[in-house]
Amino acid sequence: MSDLITTGSGGLMGLLHGQGGELAIPTPFEKDIFLFDTYVVGTTYVEGMEELEPHLNIDDRLNFFREPDNHYDPQAIVIKTQEGVKIGYVPRQDNVIFARLMDAGKLLFGKITGKEKKGKWVKIAIKVYLHE
Repeated sequence: MSDLITTGSGGLMGLLHGQGGELAIPTPFEKDIFLFDTYVVGTTYVEGMEELEPHLNIDDRLNFFREPDNHYDPQAIVIKTQEGVKIGYVPRQDNVIFARLMDAGKLLFGKITGKEKKGKWVKIAIKVYLHE
């Protein structure tokens, strides 16, 4: 048993302490898990969307924020750009499970996969990810 805890380059203490004797604590494994393809709703109601649309690019990361006080939908998830500009919402039919995950402390985000301008309406396709 004493061989397991020996200091220096061997044993348990050797695993925890690096080459120079400093403590080497492993960092947790992080990854982004793809969950779902969907689109952004409510872009028609976003003020300034016509000016914003040219700045929205494929693969741009989008931040999700819960909006539990939304009087239309208590599971509402607002979608914002990295700069904090609101571009719309996760569709109601898709947000129940995502809202539960976010309420449990999970970090969800989106990435733009496509966009199409139809008059004043901008259809923005996104992929939803869980950062774990």
